[in-house]
Amino acid sequence: MDKRRIIIDTDPGIDDAAAISLAIISNRFDIRLISAAAANVDVDKTTKNALKLVEFFGVDIPVARGCERPLLHELESSPDIHGESGMDGYDFPEPRKKPLPVHSVEAMRRVIMEEEGKTTLVTIAALTNVALLFTMYPEVKGRIDEIVMMGGGIFRGNATSAAEFNIYIDPHAAAMVFRSGVPIRMAGLDVTEHALLHKDCLIKMRDSGRVGHMLYSIFSHYRDGDMDTGLAMHDPCTIALMLEPDMFRMEDHYIEVVTEGIAAGALVTNLERKMKIGCAPNVSVCMGIDEKRFEEWFTDMICR
Repeated sequence: MDKRRIIIDTDPGIDDAAAISLAIISNRFDIRLISAAAANVDVDKTTKNALKLVEFFGVDIPVARGCERPLLHELESSPDIHGESGMDGYDFPEPRKKPLPVHSVEAMRRVIMEEEGKTTLVTIAALTNVALLFTMYPEVKGRIDEIVMMGGGIFRGNATSAAEFNIYIDPHAAAMVFRSGVPIRMAGLDVTEHALLHKDCLIKMRDSGRVGHMLYSIFSHYRDGDMDTGLAMHDPCTIALMLEPDMFRMEDHYIEVVTEGIAAGALVTNLERKMKIGCAPNVSVCMGIDEKRFEEWFTDMICR
């Protein structure tokens, strides 16, 4: 089976670490680059965390450091959710590898343009790096198969009542990406808050081996839910969406991003009344998930 060539743009981040782990152990992807963004914690920490994960798995995946801040305002990170390091809870050694000597925007361009065929962007952070990529090198758009993203929410937010964190952090970048014309599949809060791992599965993973022990250790410091009521696996939904798409119910929508004011980061779309915004759909949105199947799939992936 041919592996799907992907770039992961990420801000590890505990659920980011879970998504990267799933992508690596699935053996279904040719991960050509991990691009680090600033969001959950600052970009120096996210870059170091990406290097730690690459070394933990012993894989030869280049890591590049991306933007230090959103396009137009200061960074508002979330160490209260992911810990001061971004991946608290497991004693990773200091990475020996270094990031690439070029900015992640340039590194992404090289991967996309220097390879035959198309590349998928898996974005599980604020979209700052991708927005700059499309602005500086618009020629890459025709070489991208699709963007598979975690971010947004049709019915609610988690950074504010209207805005999900990844979009809220840099709404201007998100607006640019949503208008780019590149196909997008979006796993937002409408499904990711139902993609839960509970204590029995977490303990099973903990006892399954080295990878499960590492994930259990960082999950123990994750503050998006708890082990009794369920930990929300936001970012791993992107990997599930690519590997098990029939786990999700999809709807096509035209979406715009609010960029200013109290609702900055909110997504606006048509719903039941089908009001005419006058634009064709630009995003395929996950609107439902088989919760039991997701938890079983995640556990089996780690324990096998």
